[in-house]
Parts: sequence; structure tokens; C-alpha cells
Amino acid sequence: MRPANIVTAIADILAGIAISGFFLQSADSYSSVLLLILSTIGLYAGGVVTNDVFDADLDGIERPERPIPSGLISVKEGATLGLILLVGGVIFAFVASFSSGIIAFIIALAAVVYDKWGKHHAFWGPLNMGVCRGLNLLLGLSIIPPQVFEYWFLAIVPVIYIAAITMISQGEVHGGKKATLYSAGLLYGLAMAGILYVSVSQDQQLVTIFFVLLWGLMVFLPLQNAIRKPEGKMIGRAVKAGVLALILMNAAWASAFGVTYLALIIVLLLPLSILLAKVFAVT
Repeated sequence: MRPANIVTAIADILAGIAISGFFLQSADSYSSVLLLILSTIGLYAGGVVTNDVFDADLDGIERPERPIPSGLISVKEGATLGLILLVGGVIFAFVASFSSGIIAFIIALAAVVYDKWGKHHAFWGPLNMGVCRGLNLLLGLSIIPPQVFEYWFLAIVPVIYIAAITMISQGEVHGGKKATLYSAGLLYGLAMAGILYVSVSQDQQLVTIFFVLLWGLMVFLPLQNAIRKPEGKMIGRAVKAGVLALILMNAAWASAFGVTYLALIIVLLLPLSILLAKVFAVT
């Protein structure tokens, strides 16, 4: 279920809620926050479990240590777990609101499309995966449904960023091309510039720059190493750093909309994610 990655999905939700303005209001209940967090846990975990189900034969050759090819669980058990998690994620979202439920359903659908078909395409695969993450940000925004229509375009930033990581990951097993890595670096820069632009419009650029700099350090150093030596091992490290750094990207979102204390809380999720990444697979 990639526990370390799930923490980054929770950060998406908190960032979306921060953008919505929910934490700047005197909310009577935080039950919707919990419901959306539970929803994203189910959706993300269900998506990666389903991915392993579809990849069972290929993993038997390239990654025999994975749970299904190693015989730890069967394909049927994996498929059942994936379905339960995805359906559970959608249900939790519908309990939060109808708008949240619709977004969660689209995320679940997009995840399965990626797992079965999208990842096999050099262009559509990264875009498909990016859309999943962009929708996850909107899932957080949907805590105040009208805000989804107000700020939907912000989802373009995580789409660009995750597309870049997915591009890099395509060379994780057999090695990659420097041109792809350079292109991914450009997309990283565009994503960071996008958040900084928004922070300027919100007059929150001074604090946001700090989080963006941390984010940049975390992703560009391993990417630079991968460019120097585009082997599977180095590319895997770049992918891992890119995924975990999503937490810093989400902290930057929260700070860009003036919820600095929440940005700091989101950053505190990073040590947890790093710790989990030492025990469980990330890529």
C-alpha cells in the first residue's frame, strides 16, 4: 500500500483544505477533514495495490521481491484489497459531501485507467498519473465545494510535477535518458514557479519561498546525480525524493494561502514519510 506515499496524499488533502480557506474560518466541526483524509488513504492505497495486481506477471521478472510475485499474497487477495480500499475511499468522500464523492470517484477511475493502460504510454501515462494527484488536491478543496470552481486551475501544478516524476520513473528498472531527466527538471521548475506566482498574488511570497527552496533542494540534488549517472539505482533515488518532496510542495501551497501554521504541520509529516520509506517501498 506504500505507506510513505500515503502520507504525501494526506498532505495533498491538507493543502487543498488550506487553499479553500477552511482553516481561516471558525469551523464548528472538523469531521469533514477526517473523512477526506480517510478517503485519500483508501484511494491512494487502493490505486497502488491495484497497480501491483496488474503488474503481477511483470514484477515476477523485474521485481520478484514484491508481495504478489513473492507469494506473500495472491493476485485474488490483492485485487480484493484494492477494490475494498478504492470503494472505501469513494464512500468516505461521499459522506463528506456529494462534490467530494464525485471527485473521489473520478480519482478511483483515473487510478485504475493508469494501472491497466495509462502507464504503458510515454506521454499519456505521466499525464494520467499527474491528473490523479491534481484531483487529490481538489478533493481537499472540496471541503468547501464552491472553492473547487474558484481554484480548480491550481491542480495544474501537481499535474505537471507528478508527470515529471512519472517520466523519470519510466527508466527506474533499465536506466533512463538524460533528455528525459532534463525535461523533468524543467517541469519541476515550472511547478515551483507556479506556486511562487500564486504566493505573490496572495502577498505571501516571503514565507512560501522558504518552503519552495527546501522542496527544490530535496528534488534537484538527486535529479542532478541521476543526470550524471542515469542508471536504475540513481533514477530510483530521484523518483523517491520527488515523491516524498510532495510534502514540501503541499507546505508551500498552505503558506501561499496564508495558513503558515498548517504549512509547518504538513512539514512535520516529512520525517514520518521518510521513516516509512526506509521500511516500505516507495516506487
